[in-house]
Amino acid sequence: MARIMSDKTKYELAKELGFAHKVKDGDWGNITTREAGSLVKAAIAKAEELMAQNTRQ
Repeated sequence: MARIMSDKTKYELAKELGFAHKVKDGDWGNITTREAGSLVKAAIAKAEELMAQNTRQ
């Protein structure tokens, strides 16, 4: 069963991608479609990395 990503994790990814300043106060309505896509891509990469680590253990 999939878990929903926490707001903290989403904010950390936005910070890494350089648009955290747009999502202060939890308002995600100011990000562009491209930024949202980048966030999803980064979240998928992070999830795949975690799954690979769990598989090796």
